[in-house]
Amino acid sequence: MTEKLINGLKLAWRDEMGSARNYRALAEQEANPDRREILVRLAEAEEKHAANWAARLRELGEEPGEYRETIIERARRWALLQSGTDRAVVKLEAAENGADAMYDELAKIAPSEEVRKQLTEAQREERAHSRVLSEFTEGQVPPAQRRLEKILRTEKWHVTGAGWIGQAIYGVNDGLGAAFGVVSGVAGATNVNGKFVLLSGIATAIASALSMGSGAYLATKSEREVYEAEMKRERMEIETDPDQEREEMELFYQLKGFSPEEAKMMAARLAEQPEQLLKTLAHEELGLSEKGFPNPWSSALSAMLSTAAGAFVPVIPFLFFTGTQALIWSFAISTVAHFAVGASKVIVTGRSWLKSGAEMTVVGVGEALVTYGIGLLIAPVLR
Repeated sequence: MTEKLINGLKLAWRDEMGSARNYRALAEQEANPDRREILVRLAEAEEKHAANWAARLRELGEEPGEYRETIIERARRWALLQSGTDRAVVKLEAAENGADAMYDELAKIAPSEEVRKQLTEAQREERAHSRVLSEFTEGQVPPAQRRLEKILRTEKWHVTGAGWIGQAIYGVNDGLGAAFGVVSGVAGATNVNGKFVLLSGIATAIASALSMGSGAYLATKSEREVYEAEMKRERMEIETDPDQEREEMELFYQLKGFSPEEAKMMAARLAEQPEQLLKTLAHEELGLSEKGFPNPWSSALSAMLSTAAGAFVPVIPFLFFTGTQALIWSFAISTVAHFAVGASKVIVTGRSWLKSGAEMTVVGVGEALVTYGIGLLIAPVLR
């Protein structure tokens, strides 16, 4: 019971420290002085909670230690800040509700009335924080959307915000696979001539990185331009012939199973909000959804660096070894890298990390064996 309480208090301490930093970071970028003051006060309250849990841990013979954020926690804060204050506050509101539930569990195993009282008080404050945050975004984020985002935050099986992670994994995998294949093929064709393998491997890494970077830039830019162009055309159609667009919306609703009367009423209500009508028509008619498009340059840099990182893995041993020894080391670390990249896909897919890692390893090793065999077949021609 004591161990469970200690682990719970450590988790609560970390959560409060992290929340305080989030609030302070948001306060620094908030232009409105009143809203900034609210965020600072919330940060101070979280720091007070963290100090309480640190004191309780010391009473139990445990030292909380120095608070150090992981790379993932820093990345999450960066993403939080990029979403804007109002969107970030919606997410933090859901986190406050999660903390409320955590304190409820800890209160059940509290060793004394004093600790239970502190936990109950913290729980009340978390609920108050949630209400403050709810009012904070009043008029900024629609209530239905705020409620939906809160619910989705509690459904842990949904994977959200994984776009850049997925792109990075794809980039590393693409670079690793391409370079591993080239290194194996050239090694087979040249009887593992280190100079040729190194040259071809580095050339492949550079070419793959530049190709992925430019491809990501053009794809992101084109996607945004297509979306904006289609939305512009649809907006023009609504402005020039609103009756026809409303009729289209009615027909879409009828196809979904609503009666003509229900469809007409729903389309009429939607037409009262032109922007919502535009977004709904774009989705139903063109299959377009409103979303935030990443910066093309950021996408290009992310794709280029991740691809380069993956592509250099099979090449590294040839910088330190020669001949068959270098090839064996290249095969070994590339196989491990394939498994690691495959296992990391669990962040995006939610699948078994062991199965995902093994799957990518088999594909990578199979590719290398095929290219090595092709290299052996070509070798006599090169002599």
